[in-house]
Amino acid sequence: MSRRNARTKPARPAAPALTADAPCPCGLDASYGACCGRFHAGPAGAPTAELLMRSRYSAFVARDEPYLLRTWAPRTRPADVDFDPALRWTGLDIEETGDGTAFHQHGTVTFRAHYRQGGTAGELHERSRFERHEGAWVYVDGEFLD
Repeated sequence: MSRRNARTKPARPAAPALTADAPCPCGLDASYGACCGRFHAGPAGAPTAELLMRSRYSAFVARDEPYLLRTWAPRTRPADVDFDPALRWTGLDIEETGDGTAFHQHGTVTFRAHYRQGGTAGELHERSRFERHEGAWVYVDGEFLD
């Protein structure tokens, strides 16, 4: 049976290779497997809003759409994630955190995510809001700064 008329999602750009032993893209001094990779691969959730922010940044680097959607608040979650094939994330700087620990229900993380797009360097400066949903930290939304 032919499905030529069925709508198909465009092919995703190839993700950079991240091995368990590679340095973690989030910037912490740990391997990807011991740091963000453990959240991407398993049922364990990030214990703080900052670690969720870091793991979501690494998921953007790896183009891990299932993880990004799983860690997005249901009320603000998009249907899919549109990865730009010309964009490469190159570094993350956490500037400030507000609440977001095991003792909180809400938190914020202000960060700068650096990238290269078409040979030009840029950065995304954002204050992200996080909350607990069914006991796990999720990303709600963000405010662009600068």
